[in-house]
Amino acid sequence: MLTIIPTPIGNLEDITLRAIRMLKEVDYILAEDTRQTVKLLKHFDISKKLVAYHKFNEHQATQRFVDEIKSGVHIGLVSDAGTPSISDPGFLLVRHCVKEGVEVQCLPGATAFVPALVNSGLPSDRFVFEGFLPQKKGRQKRLLALENEIRSVVFYESPHRLVKALKQMAEVFGEERQASVSRELTKIYEENRQGTLKELATHYEAHPPKGEIVIILAGKA
Repeated sequence: MLTIIPTPIGNLEDITLRAIRMLKEVDYILAEDTRQTVKLLKHFDISKKLVAYHKFNEHQATQRFVDEIKSGVHIGLVSDAGTPSISDPGFLLVRHCVKEGVEVQCLPGATAFVPALVNSGLPSDRFVFEGFLPQKKGRQKRLLALENEIRSVVFYESPHRLVKALKQMAEVFGEERQASVSRELTKIYEENRQGTLKELATHYEAHPPKGEIVIILAGKA
């Protein structure tokens, strides 16, 4: 079978006992970045073969892995942090497995948007996950499509594009729209900052952020 194994998004204590057991039991592990995953395995004293599986090779390699699973191999899939397929490689492999009748099990575990959404203080009973905005073309179009969205909206963003994203959102949704920015979740310097889009853009323009970013945008009133 294929086993999807979530890994910590920062704090190494945020891994389940089941995830550790599965990392030991699978025949080998597909990893987004083997250099990152080997650090995790060493921390938990796990010795296992790692094979690179990322956005640059997934289209060429996916069928080969599906065929190996069908022949009886148990493969584990991890990303650099969090749950594979959530803005990370994994969807293509899972889709092929499902299409060909291959068993897939996804373990519950860490993902960045859940603590960010809860910490935001914005409605979390209904929300929309948008992930990363396009880096260049199409950013404005994606935001305009959400102009009348009444649910909270979740975005992932890189630190060097955070201010740009907040300003673009202010242009589309209004400077006074409430939002929250979470960064370095589960780590020593974790920060959850709430305010209007204008306030957040002004703050981070004066204090350039570091670390992975999650933006929670309030829905239209």
